[in-house]
Amino acid sequence: MKVLVSDPLSEQGLTILQQHFTVDVITKLSEEELVEKIPEYDALVIRSGTQVTRKVIEAADKMKIVGRAGVGVDNVDVEAATEKGIIVVNAPEGNMLSAAEHTIAMMMALARNVPQADASLKAKKWERGKFMGVEVNGKTLGVIGLGRIGAEVAKRAQGMNMNILAYDPFVSEERAKEMGVKMMSVQEIAKEADFITVHTPLTKDTRNIIDAEEFGMMKTNARIINCARGGIINEEALAEALNSEKIAGAAIDVFTSEPPFDGPLIDCKNIIVTPHLGASTKEAQINVAVSVAEEVVAVLNGGTAKNAINIPSVKPELMTMLAPYIQLAETMSNACAQLLGKNYEKISISYNGDIAEKDTRPVTVAAIKGMLQVALGSAVNYVNAGALAKSRKVEVIESKSETTEEFSSTIKIEVTMGDEKVSVGGTVIAGKGKIISVNEEHVDIVPAGYMIVAKHINKPNVIGPCCLVLGKNDINISGMQVGRAEIGGTTIMVLNVDSEVPEGILKEMRAVEGIIDAKLIKL
Repeated sequence: MKVLVSDPLSEQGLTILQQHFTVDVITKLSEEELVEKIPEYDALVIRSGTQVTRKVIEAADKMKIVGRAGVGVDNVDVEAATEKGIIVVNAPEGNMLSAAEHTIAMMMALARNVPQADASLKAKKWERGKFMGVEVNGKTLGVIGLGRIGAEVAKRAQGMNMNILAYDPFVSEERAKEMGVKMMSVQEIAKEADFITVHTPLTKDTRNIIDAEEFGMMKTNARIINCARGGIINEEALAEALNSEKIAGAAIDVFTSEPPFDGPLIDCKNIIVTPHLGASTKEAQINVAVSVAEEVVAVLNGGTAKNAINIPSVKPELMTMLAPYIQLAETMSNACAQLLGKNYEKISISYNGDIAEKDTRPVTVAAIKGMLQVALGSAVNYVNAGALAKSRKVEVIESKSETTEEFSSTIKIEVTMGDEKVSVGGTVIAGKGKIISVNEEHVDIVPAGYMIVAKHINKPNVIGPCCLVLGKNDINISGMQVGRAEIGGTTIMVLNVDSEVPEGILKEMRAVEGIIDAKLIKL
């Protein structure tokens, strides 16, 4: 078998591949060149430089696996690969420890003014009194995002005798207790923490999760660290907080725009900056290369992948039938998790009609993945979804019935936390998924783009004012569904919109008399 490596890869990874296959290393290929070469290869190994487009995938007649030596897969058309039965893998844990260690290094450098003191001494100055630092011993560290990297940071900080506060709406109190951390809201952490570090994926819910309001709550001796993603902290608000000395300092490794030369942070007071070095260790680069190489070896030798981004072990001949249900289930459960907007303890997947007679395990895994992605982003995949749900104490219930009323096959997904639950129902028609119910209310929605789900009282002068709010803010409504209820009863309105809706506009909608709640869902 033949493997094409189209981006630079560590020697350790190449050696593993060369022990099993014929390996060609050809870098800096254009799309046209890659399309011309790819038909002869059984596997493709890349980093961030190669764009694996649908055109490339369609030309890959022998391809069984694409391996990305890194975390993200933004440069791979995963949908096209899935349709063709090609497994896509990444290395989500390869740089985990490097990122955690860089966070600790940034915190210590921030506490002791290491870069500033270094620059001063190299300028032939002896300014011992100017760089008075603080100990981290006994201080409080706020960890926003308690996934794998956040948990590693917390563990290391505990070893330095720091008190740990954490925010993660998808981590249970039981899990937090096991880790020895105290769960709080972002605002509570802002008020109490001496150091704050962020470790969430960048989503619509985490973008600017620390903003001017949170900086206004912080102690004047607070210090903040971001080695996760640019955009989690509002850069303009951080710049203002630093320059006005509302907080004592910041250490930033990632930026909204990179390189950040035109951004607001580079010239701020009391800031340490590094050029996105979280994964830049020899060990991390070796780890991701070795991890992906081992995945390629396993798959090409007839085994399964541990870190598949799409469905492993699904035969191409089954994909035509399963693919739309897999995609639909993932979208529906993701919508459920967004609607619930908090931790969840149970997901129930009900299959009705013809689909109930099939092997629905891949569809169930897709539903778990879609739910967890709201909290974990790209860290969750089809292979680890079940294990991650189990580790977070999420109960998974699957049920089947061969009868259905209106459609030949339907899926219903319900996500629950205590007495609160949300549900979404769907079906597949002519190979395309459709959402047919939200919280038991009948709708008819193509699951794509953005939709606003507004719970409201069924009475006059509610729907119109909501639409006016969107209209005056140049938000186009491309579709509308309204549930039925007795006058004065509670129902829902679902609005398909063509662009993301800022939180401020959603607040305007919630202020309309008769609106109980309004949430934006990205499908």
